[in-house]
Amino acid sequence: MKNLFFAVLLLCATAGFAMPIASSARSMVPSELQQMIGVDYRALKDSPTAMALKQQVMPDNLKELETALKGIGIDTDRDLDQLNFASFRTEKKGIQSIGIAQGSFSAKAVLKKMKLKKIAAAKYGTAAIYPMDNGYVMTFLDDNTLAFGTDASLRSALDTRDGKRPSLDSNPTMTDQMSAVDSAPMWSILDQKGTQAMMYSALGEAAKIADYETLKKRILASRYTMNFQSGVNFDLSVLTADSMTAATLSTVVKAGMLYKKLNASPIEKTAIDATTVDSDSSNLQLHFKSDDQKFQSLMHSPLFAAVSH
Repeated sequence: MKNLFFAVLLLCATAGFAMPIASSARSMVPSELQQMIGVDYRALKDSPTAMALKQQVMPDNLKELETALKGIGIDTDRDLDQLNFASFRTEKKGIQSIGIAQGSFSAKAVLKKMKLKKIAAAKYGTAAIYPMDNGYVMTFLDDNTLAFGTDASLRSALDTRDGKRPSLDSNPTMTDQMSAVDSAPMWSILDQKGTQAMMYSALGEAAKIADYETLKKRILASRYTMNFQSGVNFDLSVLTADSMTAATLSTVVKAGMLYKKLNASPIEKTAIDATTVDSDSSNLQLHFKSDDQKFQSLMHSPLFAAVSH
């Protein structure tokens, strides 16, 4: 999940304006949400830097998702408008994930092709579940929206939609994080455990110096957005228990950046200098901005490779 977290972050840099997640998709997300990512695919192809990122850092599991969609006749470059990816925690089966795709495809046309291939559906409650490539299954939520994942994860999501398990709306921390970012072209929210792990990885040696085990208990969640509308812009907000924790975390992050700068290449030092860190009430705020040319140079650096894989 950590690899997917960073890779999707770097992959999904877009321009334009995304729409908030559809209500039919939101209703399928369980309250035990670990991470949710929203991507505006319409704008991805309009940014050369975003396309370069896609070629370099797209992880295998995201490639599998695109392959699975192509297997049912949906071309992600042509037919996909928006993709949401949700990972959630379950007591018995660990982390499960689903994808929700919206676009210009038609359920009627896709199902017609499946019928010609003699692909039959399995019933689960009121839903018709169809097999896809790479072991995935899918179901249509409406004519232009489908949900897909493993059989177990999709059934968990359908149970959520049908009221058999608590939904995202019963998790106020994560719904608040989503409402702050879900109109951005690319956005993500991450729960407490995921944010704690992400910050530990990002801090590196500074985490050991700062007694991170004590500090992390007061880290609650995070959200971020990224776009290429005017250069490269990345904004991360980490929610903490109080203003003192946010200020302390800000100091630790700044120390970690200084430590990494000691052994950084010139282009990496430029990237670190382009990053600002501060605290605002109970939130740590991190902002990175660069022009396209400098960022594309950074993409080939060892620091970028370490973060994106």
